[in-house]
Amino acid sequence: AGRSQFPIDPYGFERPEDFDYAAYEEFFSAYLVILTRRAIKWSKLLKGGGGVQKSGTVKRYIRKGVPLEHRARVWMGVSGAQARMDQNPGYYHRLLQAERDGGLEEAVRTDMNRTFPDNVKFRKSADPCLQKTLYNVLVAYGRHNQAVGYCQGMNFIAGYLVLITKSEEESFWLLDALVGRILPDYYGPAMLGLKTDQEVLGELVRTKLPAVAALMDGHGVLWTLLVSRWFICLFVDVLPVETVLRIWDCLFNEGSKILFRVALTLMKQHQAFILEASSAADICARFKDITRGSFVTECHTFMQKIFSEPGSLSMATIARLRERCRARLLAQG
Repeated sequence: AGRSQFPIDPYGFERPEDFDYAAYEEFFSAYLVILTRRAIKWSKLLKGGGGVQKSGTVKRYIRKGVPLEHRARVWMGVSGAQARMDQNPGYYHRLLQAERDGGLEEAVRTDMNRTFPDNVKFRKSADPCLQKTLYNVLVAYGRHNQAVGYCQGMNFIAGYLVLITKSEEESFWLLDALVGRILPDYYGPAMLGLKTDQEVLGELVRTKLPAVAALMDGHGVLWTLLVSRWFICLFVDVLPVETVLRIWDCLFNEGSKILFRVALTLMKQHQAFILEASSAADICARFKDITRGSFVTECHTFMQKIFSEPGSLSMATIARLRERCRARLLAQG
């Protein structure tokens, strides 16, 4: 295959035409130093080859970033996926051999070509082509969790898992950890958990960024329009790859409240810019803009910000808001 006109990032994605190489180089050379220092600490922590258990040290290390070569192992450990996989040997392969379900397979197949068309590893011409791997993971998951089956958005998540773990079985168990335990009911047929969390974000913005909430209300902009993709895809295809992976490091360890921290930080950092919007369309455009540029690319400072900017955000607060928002949604029927 001839080289495409766009250079490829380390994960196989084509860089966009307007990619700012100079700014990226400057960021990355500094980040590389940080990564090297972190890698040495992680190697010490992980020597001996056992599983990764949750602990204060592990939490601190994870917030500072997991080196790529350890990512699959760390995610598998802290999410509980490794334990499930060890307890269920051969289960994944049995799922692949299970009875066919035409509807499920068709739904997954339909989304295959739409998943990362800008990634060379998912092209038909790639060897190995990750489409087949991704297809297997999603079909197996649909058979494993029939209440969810297959839902759009899961293809993007499983796609990243496959890129990072390079293992079908590990990707399956990590998807199970996310959909089954870490995210509260995001992908069920009614997507009640997802809708609830969008409302919860709205409530958090009302208390923490009241001017932004007032602007949205004033223009009648629905939260769901702006943030559903953030939640459904866990920021995949929304933020730069490296930043998404850093967010996921914390998501696997600390749970779904990380998503609120990220969303609030994006809005708080760009509050003045958002508040200049003068129409509903303008608000939507600005919400797209805040997911690009140096603030989100410089993932190391970005991750420091998500733990300081939004202020305190306890799981108890989130649980309380979820209960209230879920009740309201159910009442609306």
